[in-house]
Amino acid sequence: MTAQFQCRVHTQRFDENYEPASSTRLTTNFANLARGENRKQNLQNAIAMINNRFNDLANWDNPTNDRYSVLIDIVSIDIDVAGKGEFFSGLEWLKTSVLDHKTGKTIDGIIGNSFSSFVRDYDFSVLLREYNKDKPEFSVPEGYGDLHGKLFKFMVASEEYKAQSKKPPVLCLSVATTRTYHRTTNTHPILGVEYVQNDYSLTDEYFAKMGLKVRYFMPPKSVAPYAFYFDENADLLNDYTNLELISTIATMEAFQRIYRPEIYSANSVAGQVYKGSLTYEDYAVPKVDYDRVERNDLAVKQGKLAEEQFIKPYKEILDAWLAEK
Repeated sequence: MTAQFQCRVHTQRFDENYEPASSTRLTTNFANLARGENRKQNLQNAIAMINNRFNDLANWDNPTNDRYSVLIDIVSIDIDVAGKGEFFSGLEWLKTSVLDHKTGKTIDGIIGNSFSSFVRDYDFSVLLREYNKDKPEFSVPEGYGDLHGKLFKFMVASEEYKAQSKKPPVLCLSVATTRTYHRTTNTHPILGVEYVQNDYSLTDEYFAKMGLKVRYFMPPKSVAPYAFYFDENADLLNDYTNLELISTIATMEAFQRIYRPEIYSANSVAGQVYKGSLTYEDYAVPKVDYDRVERNDLAVKQGKLAEEQFIKPYKEILDAWLAEK
């Protein structure tokens, strides 16, 4: 079945002149910033936040805190499941590189960071809502996330992905506001102090079907932990260099401070026991415009687009592929 499946990759630089591609989910953090009359100022401020945070963490041999700049490319992987050249937007990630102004060299960062998927929009914003409509208790349908998980694994195993990165992706997302996290004594010099929780969220379980496991760390000078999702066969603390990890922290901390300032721009630091809240009021407002209400509305529209252009038209092919062992 997979003999007819094809992937293709295209990249686009994320900088102050960035304009979202027509295939990009407009709810994606970096795309949302690049809209409206303040788009260029938004992008400049976000990039400055990323570079300042990177130099803050990569502070050895960096006395003036300006040795490095983070270069970001948006990597889109499309998939054709019918073998007819009809590609649908599969995944969209950020790929970081680090420009060392002292040596003039560009150093590889990490691919992943943010995570964008139309099929995920369908699962969370269309399928789950319809399945739970008028039901007294929330639940998920049988096989929930199986298709997305298998698509993710297929694309990460593709030659097209391997041409972009020799290492598996690392995603850095917000912790769930429905879970409680407990601080441990384990501390990593870059990732910071580790938190744990015993009750995985729906997102954690969904990503597990993508072959990803999760650990929670609060980096130095951060105010709340992040969820780091990485390949189940990888070692987050030892398989990636310090600069690779810093590139992910700097990039995703900037986006999370913009998207979830109640958590990541809070004026108090997470304690021994932590539960994030989007109703928290004591936080700094970042100098970036972000339309969170529009983001939620668009997620439904994007999920329906995936249903109409991918899930339904290729249902027979996808069902047969899922049934394969």
